Amino acid sequence: MKIDSHHHFWNYDPVAYSWIGDHMAQLRNDFTPDKLLAETQKAGIDGVISVQASQTLDETDFLNNYAKQHDFIKGVVGWVPFADPDVEKYIERFAEEPKIIGMRHVVQDEPDDAFILGKAFNEGISHLKKHELIYDILIYERQLAPTIEFVDQHPEQVFVLDHIAKPRIGDGLLSPWKEQIHELAKRENIYCKLSGVATEADWSKWTEDQLLPYLEIALEAFGPTRMMFGSDWPVALLAIEYSQWISIVDKFASVLSESEKALLWGEVAVQAYGLKI
Repeated sequence: MKIDSHHHFWNYDPVAYSWIGDHMAQLRNDFTPDKLLAETQKAGIDGVISVQASQTLDETDFLNNYAKQHDFIKGVVGWVPFADPDVEKYIERFAEEPKIIGMRHVVQDEPDDAFILGKAFNEGISHLKKHELIYDILIYERQLAPTIEFVDQHPEQVFVLDHIAKPRIGDGLLSPWKEQIHELAKRENIYCKLSGVATEADWSKWTEDQLLPYLEIALEAFGPTRMMFGSDWPVALLAIEYSQWISIVDKFASVLSESEKALLWGEVAVQAYGLKI
């Protein structure tokens, strides 16, 4: 089974999705299951994981409702207010839903790069393990150092790193991202999504050769047993079409054995998130 481990849905609302700026005009549309299904069927993708794109409880319910209606949606990574004193009651409620498999906070947009080390935030994170929920880490490269400290505070929690930690591809820089992602990958409780790469380059001028070193370094760091494919549709459409990203990853993975390819394309996602397929 091939799994797209990272995509979004939304019915566009300028308040709920205020992060979609004027330079992202093409994302100011509705992106619904029927649109994604058309892409996945063409690409031979069997199932997907829906990830939050707005930080509200309503968003988590919205994605979960879609998952209940569509079998190809295998799991949902939602959002809860981690720093809220009552966060565990929200986590408990969502953990009862069969397709809610994890939670995420948009740490990349926090003005304090050390936000992820906040006491209240970490107290909220500590409740996930007992409810068998994964935490997706969404950061920029500059937040990797505090993220390593963060992961060390939760050695029993399973983490998934989104978008290979968003290196500065547009600037052509490998360091310090290369060194830090290798350090982070030493923690065996963290997986990595091969997703959201082209959008970290120049949206209109990137080349496959420009992306390749970052894919190679991420694979070196995590290995095929902890790396999973993701599209980041529809955000990725700012720089790349769904089928084009599939083609790039397929070519990149050609050096892997058949069993390693199976891990990248689906088995790692199934294992990490405990998908019921």
